[in-house]
Amino acid sequence: MKLIDHTKVLQKMKPRLITNTILKALFFCATMFGLVVLGILFYRVLTQGIGYLDLQFLQSLPSRKPEQAGVYTALIGTVWLMAVVAPVSLLIGVGTAIYLEEYAKKNKFTNFIQINISNLAGVPSIVFGLLGLTLFVRALTLGTSVLAAGLTMSLLVLPVIIVASQEAIRSVPNELREASLGMGATKWQTIVRVVMPASIPGILTGGILALSRAIGETAPLVVLGLPLFLAFLPRTVFDMFTVLPMQIYNWTGRPQEEFQGLAAAGILVLLLLLIVMNSIAVLIRNKFQKRY
Repeated sequence: MKLIDHTKVLQKMKPRLITNTILKALFFCATMFGLVVLGILFYRVLTQGIGYLDLQFLQSLPSRKPEQAGVYTALIGTVWLMAVVAPVSLLIGVGTAIYLEEYAKKNKFTNFIQINISNLAGVPSIVFGLLGLTLFVRALTLGTSVLAAGLTMSLLVLPVIIVASQEAIRSVPNELREASLGMGATKWQTIVRVVMPASIPGILTGGILALSRAIGETAPLVVLGLPLFLAFLPRTVFDMFTVLPMQIYNWTGRPQEEFQGLAAAGILVLLLLLIVMNSIAVLIRNKFQKRY
């Protein structure tokens, strides 16, 4: 039996250990760089906008006078937009994923659909704005309404939701499906009672990312022609409206320093709304993760 020469082993492992240390340092620096930049941006926005953030700012309508301007119209408009985007994109996205994973046959046609869905996830958002302008605003004569913008943003985030939902459904073990079918359950009962509850955490993760993108996008809304200044609230999905990103974009273009502070305060409101929305989705996801 040959004895192991630990010195030779260490010498052979030394280049790998050095490489591992270097890569670890690079990854750490990359992570810290992102965190530092994010911290600087957040500190800048916080210090510039915290002085303008109060109850009056949240309840006031837009105004050309900075001391009277607020985000109430844009905030309500953002809520209206999410009320359209969330159900439309989630229902269509999850439904498409269920069909592709559970019902569609694996052939060249479904492979073609899969490739195109993946490619759509990388299409610039302004292209979806042009599609929404052509289809919803002009062809269907919906104008710059909540419904037209909501359907456009739903198209924007659909590929992300579909891909994430497919991965979540695909990760459910086949043994669970076979056990359900063996107990006499139908295909649909298996999907509803076994597959979907087990895949909800992954679906919600994709939904969180998609809706987070939708709430902060501006380019498609600019293409649709949403107003930068609006002093009334939408009452139905067919009314004209504006959103927080558009309001922030309007303020950042003003030369007065006060409007720059208002833009920073608007960014803080947008971040707070995003955190609240994501927190609710994370709580629901964690609840299902404990069950399955």
